[in-house]
Amino acid sequence: MKKRKHDDHEEHIDESWLIPYADLLTLLLALFIVLYAASSTDARKFEQMSEAFSAAFNSGAGILDNPAIIKSGEQPQQKIDDAKKTNTENKENDSESTLQELMKKEQEDLEKLKKQLDQYIKKNGLSSDLETKLNQSQLMITISDNALFASGSDALRSDSIELAAAISKMLEPYTGYEIIVSGHTDNQPIRTQSFKSNWDLSSSRAIRFMDVLLKNNKLKPERFSAIGYGEYRPVASNDTTAGRAKNRRVEVSIIRKYVDATNTQQVPATPKQ
Repeated sequence: MKKRKHDDHEEHIDESWLIPYADLLTLLLALFIVLYAASSTDARKFEQMSEAFSAAFNSGAGILDNPAIIKSGEQPQQKIDDAKKTNTENKENDSESTLQELMKKEQEDLEKLKKQLDQYIKKNGLSSDLETKLNQSQLMITISDNALFASGSDALRSDSIELAAAISKMLEPYTGYEIIVSGHTDNQPIRTQSFKSNWDLSSSRAIRFMDVLLKNNKLKPERFSAIGYGEYRPVASNDTTAGRAKNRRVEVSIIRKYVDATNTQQVPATPKQ
């Protein structure tokens, strides 16, 4: 009996069933991952998982083909945090740059005003009665009471009215600044029908001088204030006639709007008597 000869080529096994089987496994894996994510209390991870599946199915790629999309999401979150940090730093840098520009412009303005005042003082021979000082907090104009008032009075002399009018004219371009007019006396007691104390005298002198400044209707009254300090902020010793003369004064302070907190020079302390 003759044996049946085998074919030269064996029949190939049909493996086409592996494709739907692999798809089924992929879907099952996706189902279990979604169920696991849904059971977790971490809403952020669930959102990231949802985005991962959306990207996978919309692109047509299998999840197993791109395992990176099912990572914990630490890298995307880090990128978000880094972006927020960078945005904040950029805003801070812009703000700091703007502040520096405003401070520079303010410094230029106050230096210009000081120069005008100094020229007026020199031109009118008032160097012994007026002084200007610019520091990190203000531009201060100091006026001796001898140039403004008679002893024990709050009535301005005629020439001091002209002085106040000249100062108010120079203040016209600077209406955005707060301006404080302060009155000061020496420590000699005063008690008259008009003034019960140095507090009353210093306050009234400050107000009277401010009244003349504000006759200029181009200035803004809401930017002005008047303060009386009496004898309690001396700049010299009250033990001498010259020292008491220095302490009797009116100060007009133009207050800075922009101050660098890291470079603020403190106003000199009041001398001890």
